[in-house]
Amino acid sequence: MSAAFTCPKCRAKMEDGFIIDNTYGGRMASTWVEGEPVKSLWKGIRVKDKQQRVINSYRCTACGYLECYAR
Repeated sequence: MSAAFTCPKCRAKMEDGFIIDNTYGGRMASTWVEGEPVKSLWKGIRVKDKQQRVINSYRCTACGYLECYAR
């Protein structure tokens, strides 16, 4: 998902990327989950039956500002 974004802070070019979550035994892209977090005895947080979306992030090449979207 690449787009020609400009930084809302300094007007420089924004580059496409993602924020990584290091998990036990692997790495995954961060995910947005609808609603409030609900504790789960086995998994930490319950996400079953909730809408989930991968988070895309854009970083300014000049000032480092991050802007994230869950599409």
